[in-house]
Amino acid sequence: MAAQFGRRLRRGATSGAIVAAAVAALAASQGPGAIPPPTDNLSGDTAIGAGDATAPHGGGDAGGSATGDSPYYTDLPPLNPPKVPGVAPTAPQVPIVTGPAAAGIPATVLAAYQRAEAAIRASDPSCNLPWQLLAGIGKVESGQASGGRVDGNGTTLTPILGPALDGNGFALIQDTDDGAFDGDTTHDRALGPMQFIPSTWAVWGQDANGDGKKDPQNVYDAAQAAGMYLCAGGRNLAIKADLDKAILSYNRSTEYLTTVLNWFEYYGRGAHTVPDGTGQLPVDRSDRPAPGRPSVPVSPSSPSSPSSPASPSPRPSQDRPSPKPTDPATTPPSKPAEPTKPPTADPSRPDVGTPVEVPPTLRVARLKAGTATLTAVTGSTFAQAASVTAVDAAGRPVAGVSVRFVLPATTDARFPAGATTVTVTSDARGVAEAPALRAGEKAASFTIRATVPGRSSLPAAELKATVEVRKADALTRVGDTALAAETGARYADVTVESRLAGALAPGVTVTAVITDSAASDAQSADGPSFGKDAAGNPIRTKVLRTDAQGRLVVAGLVAGQKAGDYVLLLTAPGGGTAKVALKVTAPATTPPATPDPTEEPTADPAPTSSTSPSTSPSAAASPTASASPSA
Repeated sequence: MAAQFGRRLRRGATSGAIVAAAVAALAASQGPGAIPPPTDNLSGDTAIGAGDATAPHGGGDAGGSATGDSPYYTDLPPLNPPKVPGVAPTAPQVPIVTGPAAAGIPATVLAAYQRAEAAIRASDPSCNLPWQLLAGIGKVESGQASGGRVDGNGTTLTPILGPALDGNGFALIQDTDDGAFDGDTTHDRALGPMQFIPSTWAVWGQDANGDGKKDPQNVYDAAQAAGMYLCAGGRNLAIKADLDKAILSYNRSTEYLTTVLNWFEYYGRGAHTVPDGTGQLPVDRSDRPAPGRPSVPVSPSSPSSPSSPASPSPRPSQDRPSPKPTDPATTPPSKPAEPTKPPTADPSRPDVGTPVEVPPTLRVARLKAGTATLTAVTGSTFAQAASVTAVDAAGRPVAGVSVRFVLPATTDARFPAGATTVTVTSDARGVAEAPALRAGEKAASFTIRATVPGRSSLPAAELKATVEVRKADALTRVGDTALAAETGARYADVTVESRLAGALAPGVTVTAVITDSAASDAQSADGPSFGKDAAGNPIRTKVLRTDAQGRLVVAGLVAGQKAGDYVLLLTAPGGGTAKVALKVTAPATTPPATPDPTEEPTADPAPTSSTSPSTSPSAAASPTASASPSA
């Protein structure tokens, strides 16, 4: 053990500089098809299934980890690299079919790593994820899916489960999936080839093989989820600091970091495929049992669990002792042994001596737009999803293709979480379906563009969408009380109900206008108003909207200064109309007072023109009225 510990120290002391060179070289090999990242964060781009980096165990730097810091294999690669010693790693090597056993990666597992690299290179080129990093983590977490014990679809033959995270030597994580993934309703366990805990898989799980399921026990799904997790938070894995943060976010252990970096460097120098199920199994684990505590195998029911070393290969025949001669007379004839059936090869995936599968992103020849008519009314969700089908040059569907859907700036429609751009993966039928699209308040037609990231020469598929206004074919006043008010007085509120095809119609825009008569739809110049604008002018046209119950209330109506009969005209898109009579009355006048007969009449001091001087009261009252000065 001391010698092994010393070897680890030697490896750890030198790996930093070598891994830094490996990171730069591998990042430089990402290819000319990569597209630059956006220069801002305004696109609202959301990778479907990527989840939120701020969620528990969500891939950020908030203290969570993908595995819940569960046990891992501590075996280190051989001191002798698979290629020429002392030569720094270069671009990813084309897998070969011979080489050191430690450098062998099961064919399906290797294909899953390389498919994940290609998919993430297309959707997030700035991350610079190399498949060798996934291989390093896969080696340490599960011994490359228990030596490649997977079926033709990439699913493990027996579930790979870590020990219960009960706080007894491990992290304490109470059950989060009701045992759905790990069969444990008390505590969580790490799952599958990349050892995700259920709460992390719920956020980052992917369907990378297009079978319609997000399965942590499937190496394709798990590898792509791991890649997206490592790239979280805008990390650039070509930068050593970001690479270290990414690995530590997977398992918070400096020994884990050193171990993964060593395997990353080792695979960067060269790797080759081996048949599924024949990969070299690691032995040393970080959870070596303490006294009194039994060890917990990663794959309890697997006969070739990675917790036990691989069976040694039979020695050449010349090294085996010759069988003793037997007496045919006394020895019963032995039953002939049944011939061993060779493993059935799956032509759809790489095997020994075959080239690695071409990534789906490179196999797709075009995107076929879906035929569904995309329509919705303002403020509602589109009934049909935007979808395209990825096909190859022969017209066959291509699964596992990253497709990006982009909304134009002219619409206020949005994908979930207010996103204007989403990226999804095509399923087994080659269909990539965007999440539900919700219309805004702007009624207009627009075009959704679907592209394959990293394939700028591939024509975009265009999908037409239309947002229509909400309609009502009937408007009815609630109540029939006559509406009358004196000039300048306020009317009672008016309640109106809208319906479309007999059903209540919420969210309908209704225009209210004061007119001079039921036969006119022109705005009145003298009738009631909805108040006055900032300049003091009467407002006689107003736009209202029905509520969730399909009703609206016309409030604040004020009678004008001219008595007469007027009409409140209400109209809605779809033909709904209502006419409500409004009456303006003049204020009542005060009648003249009746004289009191008991009061003495008041004399009029001013004579009228029809009164003669002889009968004038003033003349009779004057003592000198009858005498002239000359008399």
